[in-house]
Amino acid sequence: MKTKIFAAVVITAVAIQFIPYGKDHTNPPIISEPTWDSPRTQELFNNACADCHSHQTKYPWYSNVAPVSWLIARDIQEGREHFNVSAWGQQKKNEGKEAAKEVREGEMPLWFYLPTHPEAQLSDTEKQELITGLEKTFGKEDPQEEEK
Repeated sequence: MKTKIFAAVVITAVAIQFIPYGKDHTNPPIISEPTWDSPRTQELFNNACADCHSHQTKYPWYSNVAPVSWLIARDIQEGREHFNVSAWGQQKKNEGKEAAKEVREGEMPLWFYLPTHPEAQLSDTEKQELITGLEKTFGKEDPQEEEK
């Protein structure tokens, strides 16, 4: 019985590798970018945020292995839909104003992104630099709009 279960798991693990979703690792062209307040803000953003919030995603080796590839593809798609600095001005509302809040509250970068991306693990000083730079670049979120 254990052998049959093990064989079924192995066969399934191999079979799902042939599902093409999550295997397209091409980045769309950059349409436009924001005017960053400083090169430092852009550097910190690129280290901690750009893989999911730009068209400059760097795909690690494990992004070729299903089902991890499916999760990564979904996270990138959702990240770009919500806030994408490579399509700046093309989105319906200025999601940039929420960026500093997301970092300040620890919602971004996502906790499961950090173990495999040490460059995104910002020190307290770097985190504050990024928050300040995002606010200077995109503006601050209006607390009254947040309540709506």
